Amino acid sequence: MMHSVNPAQLASLINDKDSLSGLFDELPLGVAVMDPHGTVLMINKAYETLTGVGREHAVGLKCLHALRCDYCVKGCPVMFGWDQKKGHKSEANIISRSREKIFVRLTVAPLLNEAGNIRGIIETVTPGSSHSLDEAMGGTFGLGELVGRSPQIRKIFSMTPSIAQTDSPVLITGETGTGKDMLAEEIHNESDRNDGPFIKVNCGALPEKLLESELFGHTKNALPGADHAKPGRLRMAHGGTLFITEISDLPMQLQTKLLAYMDDHVVYPVGSTRGVRTDVRIMVASHHNLDGMVKQKSFRQDLLYRLNVIQLNLPPLRERGEDILLLQDHFMKMFQTRFGKTLDGFSKNAEKLLNSYAYPGNIRELRNLIEYAVSFCDSTVVRMRHLPGYMLQGPGLPNNHTPATANHPVRTSAMDTDVVRNAPPERWEDVQRTMILDALVKTGGKKKQAAELLGWGRSTLWRKMKNFGIE
Repeated sequence: MMHSVNPAQLASLINDKDSLSGLFDELPLGVAVMDPHGTVLMINKAYETLTGVGREHAVGLKCLHALRCDYCVKGCPVMFGWDQKKGHKSEANIISRSREKIFVRLTVAPLLNEAGNIRGIIETVTPGSSHSLDEAMGGTFGLGELVGRSPQIRKIFSMTPSIAQTDSPVLITGETGTGKDMLAEEIHNESDRNDGPFIKVNCGALPEKLLESELFGHTKNALPGADHAKPGRLRMAHGGTLFITEISDLPMQLQTKLLAYMDDHVVYPVGSTRGVRTDVRIMVASHHNLDGMVKQKSFRQDLLYRLNVIQLNLPPLRERGEDILLLQDHFMKMFQTRFGKTLDGFSKNAEKLLNSYAYPGNIRELRNLIEYAVSFCDSTVVRMRHLPGYMLQGPGLPNNHTPATANHPVRTSAMDTDVVRNAPPERWEDVQRTMILDALVKTGGKKKQAAELLGWGRSTLWRKMKNFGIE
């Protein structure tokens, strides 16, 4: 049964759009607020996720065009009239941005004033199955910044809950930038160890002696300059998870010591014969072929057997199809919020280049590209000139890219090469502007160093920055 709403309270709440939007964004179902005629005034994040329509585009549209629902033309209470004393529930299909049909449950309820007149309409949308909101999006799912719906990603995401409930070692493989550390942390967060620490160590970042100390700790005076004892990451991770990245860079001596720890879970610090028992789950990552390293005698086969109880392989971005578009949207929204900008998306040429680029740096590179573009975009649309110049000449172009292995071919076609060949040539002013932005990014915004990198005097750089409106 619907209750009347105090008009003054309602007006006060709706006028405070920031508070109302923040409240709605926390709800686990899609919500749209409309005027009495069905024009959208506000939607929340879950509504965006289900429909694929951003709030900047949805506001001002009729519900019919925002929701794209088959029920809209069959029995919509807004269009065909309803009992104002009751809400209305129904089941329907909506069409997502990727042109997929999604079964949903709708609730449409009038907001009434004291006189019983409609002041507005609240519509809620929930997936019409027992699956989660993300699963209802045809498999769109997110683990931190690991967003995707490609078959490989959906399979990995579906496995993580069961993997999280075990204490078995996990080996995560994949090219640099595919998100191996984020996947490991998400498995930890979903496990019973989530109250314990998640500790990371990079084998490629430290020399052997320091790496041994980082992993196992040391006693006082065990090493030059060691004027106090150090516990080491295996003790710091007690009750939680230790994630070892670039495990392929672990020296053979430390491979033996790590294997011994995995057998008895006892840590022997450098300089001590007394062990300390710890309870730690081990997860590791590598972008190298560990089987090949075993054959070359540079990685212990018995250690690989112990680590490879559960193996997950994150595919390169170039093999994930429409996930590139989903991640573009994901990062675009993230950086619009961070930089306080409102953008309508990408120009056709920029979108074609982004969708055909091979991304040798994978998700990390795409994230950096979108951050760069949003940061320096001086219009409402991201255009070619806002993308880093190296995209038009670097190894990431489909027609130039050489895959690292034959097992990871790069998709190339006449359409891919035509994307860049048929793009209209940019003006020299745009090229110069891109060069300046690239130099400023590389030098962390330091104009003197940027000028040196470009081979210009500082006054020349400042003059050009002023001409191009770069602050």
